[in-house]
Amino acid sequence: MKTSKQARRDAKQLIKSCRVAGSLDEAKVRQVVQQVIASKPRGYVAILSHFERLVKLDLDQRTARVESPVPLTEAQQAAIKASLRRRYADGLIFDFVQNARLIGGLRVQVGSDVFDGSVQARLAELESSF
Repeated sequence: MKTSKQARRDAKQLIKSCRVAGSLDEAKVRQVVQQVIASKPRGYVAILSHFERLVKLDLDQRTARVESPVPLTEAQQAAIKASLRRRYADGLIFDFVQNARLIGGLRVQVGSDVFDGSVQARLAELESSF
């Protein structure tokens, strides 16, 4: 389904109204969705669809996924959290995952930013250079 320009504009206005101190407020998001469903403006399905997409994008930008081949200690996790908070500000949601395929190193993804310092990535880069 193609979303009209007006539906995208309306969804952006809704997302702006849900922001408190720069981040989305879950209670306001729920309230806005309920209001749109109750009032059923023209093209409300497209508006809600685009609004959902914008909420997912915002959540992805606030989620840091840290992959390591072995479980990280609390001190290592705290150091990684502090470093990422300095770079991306507070409000990040951290997800620490064990991925044995990395062999060594770390892979960190925050939104669309990926920092790959894993041995697997270095080997793949070396292989492609031959």
